[in-house]
Amino acid sequence: MSEPTNIQRLTFQVEGMSCAACQARVQRALQKHPGVKDAVVNLMLHNATVTFEPSTVSPDNLVETVIDTGYEAALPETGTSILSAPLNLERQQEENYRSLRRKALFAFALALLAMLLSMPLMTTHDPDAASSDPFMQWLSGGVMPLIHSTIPEIMSVSPDLIRWILLLITIFVMTWAGRHFYTRAWAAAKHRTTDMNTLIAIGTGAAFIYSFIATIAPTLFTSHGTTADVYYEAVVFIIALVLIGNTIESRAKHRATGAIRELLRLQPKTARLIIEQEEIELPIEQVIAGDKIAIRPGERIPVDGIVESGSSSVDEAMLTGEPIPVEKQSDDRVVGGTINRNGRLIIRAEAVGDASTLARIVQLVQDTQGTRAPIQKMADRISAIFVPVVLLLAIMTFFAWLTLTVDHSLFRAMTAAVAVLIIACPCAMGLAVPTAVMVASGRGASSGILIKSGEALQLLAQIDTVLFDKTGTLTAGKPQVTDHFLSPQILDPSALFAKIAALERASGHPLGDAIVAFTTPDAVNLPDVDQFEALPGRGVRGTVEGVSLVLGNERFLTELEITLDAVEPFLQHHESAADTVVFVASEQQLVAAFAIADPVRNTAKAVVKQLQQNSLTVGMLTGDNIRTATAIANQLGITEFHGSLLPEGKVAAIKQLQASGHRVAMVGDGVNDAPALAQADVGIAIGAGTAIAAEAGEVILIRDDLQTILTAISLSRTAMQITRQNLFWAFLYNVICIPVAAGLLFPVAGILLSPMLASAAMAFSSVTVVSNSLRLRWIKL
Repeated sequence: MSEPTNIQRLTFQVEGMSCAACQARVQRALQKHPGVKDAVVNLMLHNATVTFEPSTVSPDNLVETVIDTGYEAALPETGTSILSAPLNLERQQEENYRSLRRKALFAFALALLAMLLSMPLMTTHDPDAASSDPFMQWLSGGVMPLIHSTIPEIMSVSPDLIRWILLLITIFVMTWAGRHFYTRAWAAAKHRTTDMNTLIAIGTGAAFIYSFIATIAPTLFTSHGTTADVYYEAVVFIIALVLIGNTIESRAKHRATGAIRELLRLQPKTARLIIEQEEIELPIEQVIAGDKIAIRPGERIPVDGIVESGSSSVDEAMLTGEPIPVEKQSDDRVVGGTINRNGRLIIRAEAVGDASTLARIVQLVQDTQGTRAPIQKMADRISAIFVPVVLLLAIMTFFAWLTLTVDHSLFRAMTAAVAVLIIACPCAMGLAVPTAVMVASGRGASSGILIKSGEALQLLAQIDTVLFDKTGTLTAGKPQVTDHFLSPQILDPSALFAKIAALERASGHPLGDAIVAFTTPDAVNLPDVDQFEALPGRGVRGTVEGVSLVLGNERFLTELEITLDAVEPFLQHHESAADTVVFVASEQQLVAAFAIADPVRNTAKAVVKQLQQNSLTVGMLTGDNIRTATAIANQLGITEFHGSLLPEGKVAAIKQLQASGHRVAMVGDGVNDAPALAQADVGIAIGAGTAIAAEAGEVILIRDDLQTILTAISLSRTAMQITRQNLFWAFLYNVICIPVAAGLLFPVAGILLSPMLASAAMAFSSVTVVSNSLRLRWIKL
């Protein structure tokens, strides 16, 4: 539903967030600000969407609130359109990715150099502790002998010189490639909070300070009988591996936001305007409503418009998911971004820029990706206390190794504590839900399904009851002649049909339109009508080419004493099917009859059956009379239905089901069924076409096809399944890895995890969550 006029919504960029704790901190700060109704911070998109009262808080105040928490924020540039904003974001994401990749590659190369230089020093490490680390076992068992045999000179370099060289390398990596870890950790500390950067900064900082003291004052250690070991290679490797993980994660995130990029590619950059009978190609930004545009075969239609001349088939698959091209001719509507296949069209521009269908779809997808699913709340609550708990666990681990072990090894104590800090970074937890919502909304948009929020995505997966409106939803919504009767005395049906069409065209009645469409589809060159008379509730009569005709219902012809015996079987058959029968008489004799109905959609029965097979209860709510409702329900296999309902009656029926504990989805046309769509747990507006801004539904099916309901439900269920998998693995990862990093397996298996392995595992966990969400792009629905 639309926001009150005194409420505004703003989305702006927030930079510097790296984990769920960052996201939760910014979100809490915004939500606590006076005048803010709601705030959603998205770790994937690095933005915040805030609903606020402009009379109480300004956009500048919101940005200042974010900056006060230690992060960077900026308002969107003025004049930025819906279609250009995502392109600006994509350029920024690409720059961030290239910067991360450059830093990661340099840091990793220097990490390998640091590891090589550290080989002569590693023999001085605690041999028992080193042999407990799988990474060190691999180095000592495979790499070090190879280094000794290929570069024997390195073993003769002075250990003191090596320490100073390693110190310089480490300082360079920390201050250049890893500088943001420390600046952001310091910003968080100033605001008395913690995040992922805190864990990395403390872990690598502790190892660096220990190594620095051992380098400049080794006697502090040797005088107490302790080796002056340095761990510079561990610091450099941790930073390099975290950066590599961030780089891979950044690229995966970029793929997850691919849906909007695909939509934006549908927008042509130029349009061929017709100005004074000449075609002039101009930038799309210069097109205004009312301009005439020429579109050649094979070109994309640049803007929404109305066909003025020409005919063609238009491929709308990229926008609606409909694989079959749609025939277009004069007065038909076309949508920007679709492809003109085989004919030349001249269209009159109607909606351009931010008012276009494509722009509104992009906006809806962006809005969805900026929302939270309810399942996110659990991750948010855990993230709020996660980092402080990890810091406490690391301290406890350090002192446990230092005091409870037999040898009181400082090397083991520091290794275990740093490993706990590094491996516990809550990146995966913060990405678990938004990545799945983002990829699902993009997959839906490419299939003609617009899901307006993460909450709607989750609720759609939980429904157990699907209710349909009848007219325009289960049926076509347009009366059609389904059967007809002709008197055997009629020798020239086409001549009679022309006369009937002429009389009914004059009536302007919807049933008359159906008869005209059936009898003379082209409706041209029809004869004139004389002495026309319309009788409301009965029918029409008049004279066509000297022949007196009467068209109307059974009551009208009975009043005129025209016998209907010849058509009695036809009448009984169609009355039992709840069809409307219109009779035609000439010169007091019945000459024809037409059965008119709002036909059931071709796919309706199969869709109802499939929903029932998926353990969903299917019902129908309609304002039509109970006889018609019964006929349609029987035809489709629906046992739960109600007829003769006013809009408030539909709402009451939904409330009754909800009071019984059911989760209800209501499917309607998005206009007449607005109250029912709003009352349902999930409102599904079908066949919304280009009127996307006006639907009441939380799920919008652009394509006028009931089968997309099955796709939407399947998509939501699959997305929630993947979301639960993401959360499960993110939580399980920490539950398992933190105790292993702390040394839980050392007494039983002799395994002590190195900080380098911990950083690799941390990076792997985030990439795993994003990659699992990306499966939604190609999973069969």
